[in-house]
Amino acid sequence: MTQHPFIRSLALAISLFGLTAQAAAAKPEPDVAKVLQQSFKEKGQAGLDRLQQDETQAACSTGKPVQPEAAAKIIATNQASVRDPADGQYLGDWKAGEKVAQSGTGRQFSDDPAKPSGGNCYACHQMAEKEIAYGTIGPSLKHYGKLRGTSEPILKYTWAKLYNAQAFMPCSLMPRFGHKDILTEQQLKDVMALLFDASSPVNQ
Repeated sequence: MTQHPFIRSLALAISLFGLTAQAAAAKPEPDVAKVLQQSFKEKGQAGLDRLQQDETQAACSTGKPVQPEAAAKIIATNQASVRDPADGQYLGDWKAGEKVAQSGTGRQFSDDPAKPSGGNCYACHQMAEKEIAYGTIGPSLKHYGKLRGTSEPILKYTWAKLYNAQAFMPCSLMPRFGHKDILTEQQLKDVMALLFDASSPVNQ
C-alpha cells in the first residue's frame, strides 16, 4: 500500500524531532551566569550588578520550597540589614509619597540615571480608595494608618517592611526598597507618610 506523502513527511518530522531531543538531552547545560553576562549590557539605570545574586536571592531562585532552617536564616540576615532613619523621623510628605507610589520608573535601561526610582506601589496594592487601577499581588493598604495608628512599634515595623520585606517573609515578591537602594531614605519617609498621615488619600 502506498503511503500518503503527508504521512511520510509527518513521520520524518517526528523522527527528526526525536533525534534532536536526544541530542539536546545529551548536551551539557551552558554556564547560565556566563550566558547572562554576555547577553546584557549596562545602559541607563540598568547595571550588570543586578546579575550578581546575594545569598537570599540565590536561596529563593532554586524553584524549590524554602526549608524552615533556610527560611529562618533569610529572615535573620535581612532583619540585620534594616537601617532606621538617621534622624529618627519616620514620616515625610505624603504628597511626595503619593508620587513615589504612582511612579513605575526606575532601574530600567530606558530610565534617566539622574532621576530617582519610583515605588510602583499601585502595581501590587490597593491604596487610595479613589484609585481604580491597582494590582492585587499584595494585600490592600487602604486605611493603613487609620486602622493601625501611629505607635512606635507599628512605625518601626512598617519602615522595616518597606526597607526589606524579606526580613519578615522569606522570598517575598516585594522589592527590598531600602536594602537595595531602590528608594532613598527621604522617599521611604514620604511613602510612610502616605500610609500613616490622616490627610493622605490612603486614610480617607
